[in-house]
Amino acid sequence: MGYRPTTGADGKVRATCPTFAAMQLEEYVSLRPYNTFGLDVQARYFARFASVDELRQLLASPPVQAGPLLILGGGSNLLLTQDFGGVVLKNEIKGLEIISEEADTHTALLRAGAGESWHGLVEYALDQALSGVENLSLIPGTVGAAPLQNIGAYGAELQDTFERLEALAIGTGELRVFSKEECGFGYRESVFKGPLKNQYVVTAVVLRLHRAEAQRPTNSSYGAIQETLAELGIEAEPTPRDVSQAVVHIRRSKLPDPAEIGNAGSFFKNPEVSQSKFDELKSRYPTLPGYPVPGGVKVPAGWLIEQAGFKGLRRGAGAGTHGVHDRQALVLVNHGGATGQELRELAEEIIRAVGTQFGIELHPEVNIL
Repeated sequence: MGYRPTTGADGKVRATCPTFAAMQLEEYVSLRPYNTFGLDVQARYFARFASVDELRQLLASPPVQAGPLLILGGGSNLLLTQDFGGVVLKNEIKGLEIISEEADTHTALLRAGAGESWHGLVEYALDQALSGVENLSLIPGTVGAAPLQNIGAYGAELQDTFERLEALAIGTGELRVFSKEECGFGYRESVFKGPLKNQYVVTAVVLRLHRAEAQRPTNSSYGAIQETLAELGIEAEPTPRDVSQAVVHIRRSKLPDPAEIGNAGSFFKNPEVSQSKFDELKSRYPTLPGYPVPGGVKVPAGWLIEQAGFKGLRRGAGAGTHGVHDRQALVLVNHGGATGQELRELAEEIIRAVGTQFGIELHPEVNIL
């Protein structure tokens, strides 16, 4: 049984399939409200789901079966360069709860629906006197997107507290549990960006967090956190709430608010180079920062981009102005009416310039469609 278009009371055209009465798909929907770059591209079909059952119904519908399919969370790690000719499904599965306590390890398991905001999860954990995710405060996006790229900031990564996740197979509708090992986490990587890309939809994430009585020291050794804690007058052993407050302060001072300036946060990954390559660059650029990692040195992409002359760059005119943020060179910005293709071309220009000057290839952290 095929689709038939209907018009709702709001005047929007929707396509509904009699076989799936509980489901509604809207047609020709602007994705501007659903991506933090604020890019005005259209989805051929659009729907929301708030449960695993609703997701199963949508995945079985004719338009989804015909493909292509895009699962959307907070749209904060996405650059849309053109209209999307398939179906966009927005994950709105909610729920935050402590599902178990382990007295001997002073830990608790927190289960979160994939449609919850990530920072909402951090705030909930702090309210429950749980620690482990405070360094990841104010990272935009949803819980479901967090394990896809193993989000990280200020000396912490999701994998540090990750226990397991639940995900629905797009092809079969089977709900599967993935352990930490099965997720194959790496630097801004997971199996869901590699071998299992576009095969599963994350529906819930479970984290193992620490109780206050565990007397676990906070992860406040990251330089910017220490400096900010001092500025805030916190000199004694900081609490998880203190660390979260410091991280929020840092992020708000350096990163633009997507509600005011379209952006997707850090656009590029920090590259890793060999020790010999780093030493060679250090001899030419004495102020080059570097952080030891297994097999080499991690170099801040923002520093490379700034040295290449892109920090604060503005391109275009009027509503189409776009460029690089003036306080953080890692962030590409849309000042109002730029297109995704314009931002993509700027990113490619930055990659070429950094490659020419430093012999280092940058890779986007943002998904480009």
